[in-house]
Amino acid sequence: MPASSQAEVPAIETEEQLEEALSRPSEQDAAAVSSLKGDLLILGVSGKMGPTMVRLARRACEKAGINKRIIGAARFSSPGSREELEKEGVETIACDLLDRAAVDQLPDSDNVLFMVGQKFGTHDNQPLTWAINSYVPAIVAERFRESRIVSFSTGNVYPLTAVAGGGAIESSPVGPVGEYAQSALARERIWEFFSARNGTGVAILRLNYAIDLRYGVLRDIGEKVFARQPVSLSMGHVNIIWQRDANSVALRSFAHCAAPPFVLNLTGAATLSVRELAAAFGRIWGIDPVFEGRESDTALLSNAKRCAELFDAETVTTDQMIAWVAGWVERGGRGLGKPTHFEARDGSF
Repeated sequence: MPASSQAEVPAIETEEQLEEALSRPSEQDAAAVSSLKGDLLILGVSGKMGPTMVRLARRACEKAGINKRIIGAARFSSPGSREELEKEGVETIACDLLDRAAVDQLPDSDNVLFMVGQKFGTHDNQPLTWAINSYVPAIVAERFRESRIVSFSTGNVYPLTAVAGGGAIESSPVGPVGEYAQSALARERIWEFFSARNGTGVAILRLNYAIDLRYGVLRDIGEKVFARQPVSLSMGHVNIIWQRDANSVALRSFAHCAAPPFVLNLTGAATLSVRELAAAFGRIWGIDPVFEGRESDTALLSNAKRCAELFDAETVTTDQMIAWVAGWVERGGRGLGKPTHFEARDGSF
């Protein structure tokens, strides 16, 4: 596991500190918004990554010394989520993106960041997952045919690949396992269709897995170790990336929107062993992790070489993320109660 290049990095002890770290813009982020013509509309802004994404965009504009209209649209079903963003000066619009008429009423925007998706609960409501992951993109693609669109997707569109092979590259054959992954591939095909039909510039970001201290693969593993519960090795290897770094790539990907769509694996460069990640948490707490199952020679892995070459986006090492998550879990820091189920090999979520 890579050693931290940051000798003394302060612990993240409060949600305010966490939100600041997750939305801290880089010089590259400031340059990206400076070169971005027109407004920015973020769809699905109330999800796990959306609030820090819109804050990063706003702070990048401040860093660049420019004024840009940034709008966040979502259903805002969680109490207080909309008010929280508006207190920080973010313009928000409540919109059910399954409602074509409501989407038609959204303001025009030269740049649309699509963060809409459903993964968890798919097993119990496949029709809704398909509607959100494939029908909503069709509505948005028609409405914003003149815009640049950056859309989050997922590495789940790939089949399990050999651990020794370093993960699927962007040109690898897709092979989604399970209905969530199949619907995610449908989302990509919808973007491809409308990009070809209307000449819309699109970028598709196949993400796995973004790390926040309140959720994510590291929190899932760390919580198990801390509670002395078994850590599953059924999916024995993973890729991860700090959430701020993933959002930075999204912001900077507007420059790469193209027809046909630009496709990018968005994750960290390293292939990480779940056993070694659990052992790292165990060393911090003096706990011997308990494991169940055994590693397979295949896993859901993406090769992020192209991402590293284009963006050099990773600013936080694996060791630093582990240290932050360990401190957060030990202090009883708030979690979102949304396990990633990264260990699932059958695509059932």
